[in-house]
Amino acid sequence: MLRAPHFLQSKLLQSKLFWVGVLYFAEGFPFGVFNDVLPVYFRRLGVDLREIGFLSLLGLAWTIKFLWAPAVDYYRQHRRWMAVVDFGMSALLLVVAVYNDFSIPVQIAIALFAVLSATNDVAIDGYTVELLDKNELGRANGVRFALYRVGLAAAYGILIISPHITWLGAYSLCAALLVLCGMACLFAPHEPARMVVKQRFFLGRLLLVAAALVAIGWSVDIGMVAVLKRLLPQYEAPIKGLAIVGTVLAIAAVAMIWLRREAAVKTHAAGAAAAPLFAALAEMLQRPRIVPVILFVLSYKLGDVALGPMVKPFWVDAGFLDAEIGWVSGIGGIGLGVAGGVVGGWVIDRIGIFRALWILGLLQALANLGYVWAAYVIPLPTAGHEVALAHRAIVYFASINESFCLGLGGVALFSFLMAIVNKKYSAAEYAILSSLFALTRHLTGFASGYGAHYMGYAPYFVLTFFLHFPAFLLLPWVRKMLIQTGVTK
Repeated sequence: MLRAPHFLQSKLLQSKLFWVGVLYFAEGFPFGVFNDVLPVYFRRLGVDLREIGFLSLLGLAWTIKFLWAPAVDYYRQHRRWMAVVDFGMSALLLVVAVYNDFSIPVQIAIALFAVLSATNDVAIDGYTVELLDKNELGRANGVRFALYRVGLAAAYGILIISPHITWLGAYSLCAALLVLCGMACLFAPHEPARMVVKQRFFLGRLLLVAAALVAIGWSVDIGMVAVLKRLLPQYEAPIKGLAIVGTVLAIAAVAMIWLRREAAVKTHAAGAAAAPLFAALAEMLQRPRIVPVILFVLSYKLGDVALGPMVKPFWVDAGFLDAEIGWVSGIGGIGLGVAGGVVGGWVIDRIGIFRALWILGLLQALANLGYVWAAYVIPLPTAGHEVALAHRAIVYFASINESFCLGLGGVALFSFLMAIVNKKYSAAEYAILSSLFALTRHLTGFASGYGAHYMGYAPYFVLTFFLHFPAFLLLPWVRKMLIQTGVTK
């Protein structure tokens, strides 16, 4: 069993918060590479925008990661999972760099990279839930949110220096950093020992269920596309997106109803171990008040994720240059998000998770009004023209406010998620809950373009402000869930 060398056994390296920071940097960096580096790289190669848009479909790996999360819980050894996937992602980036095109092997490498990155998230989240006590969640989630965004900033940094070191050098640097992250994970504190019930053909059954869900989803999606083309022939452009939304929501609703019924029957008949393959999901769905809590997780950051995809297009249409967008909205926004996460963690430790959810959530909602102001004041389109100093100040203010409050709201939500998971199924349950948030991001991102196109920026940004508030109606059930899991404030 690998142990840290004597010279590494300092007080700092025994700190839980230190390792939370290291691990969430290792989680944020590959997502930043996928989300920010790859699209720019392929566009520089002259790849068609429609093909680059195909990359966003691979982001669904973060939404469906709960399908293989039970394997991480079952086989344990979270630190080894982290190291293996980091080394694998490093190798895949070198494949992308060597091919230097958008061929089928490169697309396969990127798809595998997304799956490994999502698996890394599962292992790190599960490990962290087990590592922390409930009274440590505020500070830890502040550090977690901050260092995750530092990982994103590191990807931005590599993007900025790529013209000076070539793309091969940039990818080599990314690969080296991922190797270092993987090696660092192996020296993290050992996870607590837990008894795992051995199950026959566990991996085979898990793969069979995952394959069945994918096949069913594919079939339902094809059927929905055919129906929508008949019903809405004049709206051919958004039909595929609408079919994906309908398919995901329909399968999720049917699966939840079926699992709740099966879990209740089997638990009464033979105890919790009767439905072992998806025991985490079964256990979660049996809890009182779980449906309003799921709706809360889906809707708490709805206004944020509806605003986010349209922020950078607004900057472009307002006349800002790419470099200014990258430094202010990109690097600067990440830094302010880090500050918001740290401040949010400090607030949570003092007032508790429940009060932080509504106070920080309200600040998160109010931040959207900065972009409402900017969109009403700045005449569009002004792309290619010098932005007036007063208009530049308004947009900078909106960006600063939105980025900082994004950190406040994010750390409140993630503290809540960590507080309510069952540590017995930490990786799987947290993967399920965080997948709900990822699902909201993907579905709302699809709709945001249509909203801004047909409504205009200013009215659409007003709508995103009001989208924050349905979650507040669900706070009474949230409070009861927190009390049920032992969180008193």
